[in-house]
Amino acid sequence: MMKTRLTNIASTILLALVTSAYTPAKDTFTPAEQQQISIPTPGLFTHSNTISIDLSTLKADDYAFPLPVGKSEGIDNRQALEIKTKEGDAVKAMFAGTVRLSRNINGYGNVIVIRHNNGLETVYGNNAQNLVKVGQKVNAGQSIAIVGSEGGKTYCKFAIMVNGGRITPEIIIKLQSHKLRKKTLLCTKNGRFVDVAVKGANDANGSKKKGKNEDIYPENPFENANTFKLNLSNIEKERWAYPLPGSHVISPFGGPRRHSGVDIKTKPNDRIVAAFDGVVVKSCPFAGYGNCIRIKHRYGFETLYSHQSKNFVKVGDKVKAGQVIGLTGRTGRATTEHLHFEVFFQGRRLNPAVLFDHTNKSLQQVTLTLAKNGAVKSERNYYANK
Repeated sequence: MMKTRLTNIASTILLALVTSAYTPAKDTFTPAEQQQISIPTPGLFTHSNTISIDLSTLKADDYAFPLPVGKSEGIDNRQALEIKTKEGDAVKAMFAGTVRLSRNINGYGNVIVIRHNNGLETVYGNNAQNLVKVGQKVNAGQSIAIVGSEGGKTYCKFAIMVNGGRITPEIIIKLQSHKLRKKTLLCTKNGRFVDVAVKGANDANGSKKKGKNEDIYPENPFENANTFKLNLSNIEKERWAYPLPGSHVISPFGGPRRHSGVDIKTKPNDRIVAAFDGVVVKSCPFAGYGNCIRIKHRYGFETLYSHQSKNFVKVGDKVKAGQVIGLTGRTGRATTEHLHFEVFFQGRRLNPAVLFDHTNKSLQQVTLTLAKNGAVKSERNYYANK
């Protein structure tokens, strides 16, 4: 994700939206906007590559869960919700806004898309009947459709979008209580994609959060389950860093030599930084690795950095993502100054490219399914314009 600029501006209708000048939802839409669910929002990133959506200013009547008595379940790689309820229930608008699309679409049935003044769009599918039309203004909690039934169950297929790309609803909604998370979304246009991070904010009851995603992603995700999904797109910029900014790959993971990590290079004595927050568990010369550092992170991940000319941290040190931990060198078995970087999950080596896009020096736009036994499955996140 890219660096962001924050400016808090109170919205008179809904959420506080921070952007240079995003034009609020309008009454008229192009034919394409009325036909396609996923389509870029005109003007959203015209004046800035980053907008900020502040949910902390919402009042109780500014938000409504689409089916207040429904039971929610994440589907489509947690990029949408299936909200089950009983026949005849009314589907509610989550926020105030303007209806952009109201029609029947294959795979969604009768579907409604509402564009909100904050830059978000919400999608309500599998309706038995749509009660609103394109261009109509709606309030939060207003009935917009009657829920439909398919395959012996009655449900609404619900999604949240930014610039036509779906984001994980659990970022802003507590599925069990249906309450809104009082957070700030940092939305950065990154080529064809939009990176969405979360800035820590107040909870629905006004208490201060400890940090990003701590209520979405538990400290021990395997306490009550054997698998856990981690959406890398939801990790805020302050929580990760590419270990050697400005570098290029000189030897990838694996291959004929069964390389245990990736070798990346810039110049001698360049600054190496911690990839994530964590605790140093090794910092010493180690066989062919030379000067070596190993850091333990959340969720069972560890990272290793080697061949340093100098280590700046010691065992037991707590480090932050982006903190300088050493300088590039050629100690141990090395023919040139570089960083040898390894990633481990549950003690198993993992290709660093599962986490990092080495070309763009960014996190991969993927959701990882992490298993208690150390298995890792990666699925590309859905974005419009892909």
